[in-house]
Amino acid sequence: MQFGLLGAGFSRFGCTEKLKENPLQHLFEIYVQTNKEAEQNEDIKRAAKDFFRQLEQHESQAMSLWQQFREITVNEYKHIYKRLGIHFDVYGGESFHQDQAQEVVQELQSLGLLKISDKGTGVVDLSPNGDMSNICTLLRSDGTTLYITRDIAAAISRKEKYSFDEMIYVTDKSQENHFNQLFQILLKMGNSWSNRCRHVSFGLVKGMKTRTGEVVFLEDVLDEAQARMLHNMNQSNTTKELENPEEVAEKVGMSALIVQDFKGPLQSDYKFDWDRMLQAQGDTGVFLQYTHARLCVETNTFNPSCLSDQTGITVLQHLLRYDEVLYQSHQDLQPKHLVNFLLKLSHFIASAHRELPVKGSPPHVAQARLRLFKGARSVLASGMRILGITPVQKM
Repeated sequence: MQFGLLGAGFSRFGCTEKLKENPLQHLFEIYVQTNKEAEQNEDIKRAAKDFFRQLEQHESQAMSLWQQFREITVNEYKHIYKRLGIHFDVYGGESFHQDQAQEVVQELQSLGLLKISDKGTGVVDLSPNGDMSNICTLLRSDGTTLYITRDIAAAISRKEKYSFDEMIYVTDKSQENHFNQLFQILLKMGNSWSNRCRHVSFGLVKGMKTRTGEVVFLEDVLDEAQARMLHNMNQSNTTKELENPEEVAEKVGMSALIVQDFKGPLQSDYKFDWDRMLQAQGDTGVFLQYTHARLCVETNTFNPSCLSDQTGITVLQHLLRYDEVLYQSHQDLQPKHLVNFLLKLSHFIASAHRELPVKGSPPHVAQARLRLFKGARSVLASGMRILGITPVQKM
């Protein structure tokens, strides 16, 4: 129905010029304004429902507008994802499964799972004893499908197309009930593979504001992270002479955002804090980058027996845990294990820098210590890349 509101609102509040200038911002403004008007105006609610019905029936005018909005939106997403170092092989929205959703409705009817409620909606009973105390609505009273109907169709289609070992849905935690219902209905329909579907939910970011105002677009956050990081680097006495300070600031600012987001359990809400996030010391992405940059050294052959100091042994023992931490992160799909492993490694390295000097040590000891630092850098860089962070050589 969000799209129905957007479609109905565009004819009232849309501007083609603004749509070209700043597409996502303008679509957002239209949606907010239409939503507000719809609270007091039944005509707008009806227009939104009507637009949605037109989409389901493939009416050309509604489809053309939808196609235009979709293209604009996906292009904007691709631009943002590129900055984040993310690439998707396939962009497949729920609209791709609209026709299959009707087939799902027919199958549920033939299995005797679809009931008609007192309100005229199509529902599936998920209560353990069949008393309709826990129902899931799949059809509106006017016969149009809902998000979950198209999600059932999408899951079946993906199983046929990809024959997956596991399918992971990543959305915010408010949708946990939706996915529980989805997996239950798939199982009721006889799809035993539904137990290989998983929902990874995440919490909310609280108190996030940029200088421009309350509503926060991801691109604004990325721009501000880069600008703040560049400012901090310019103010610092330790910043190296860089050919491309803006590019380094972008990478370091991005790592600060990622580490702040991934440090705790994914489901937890957290308070966004620019100052804490961009600190060079402490458990931050900036600290990881700083540690990596300090470890960029060249080494030759070495004698491992020269690494008998407790500080060196502590680093080595921690490095040995890397595969175990990766396995744990993969098992419960929580990046916090890897983030905290890398932060701890960086703290151990900070101690090693103080306690295991290279300069002034006998050559064989110096080479062994350099090799330890190089090994630490290799693991640090590998872990950062897995988290979507690009390690920097200088900062």
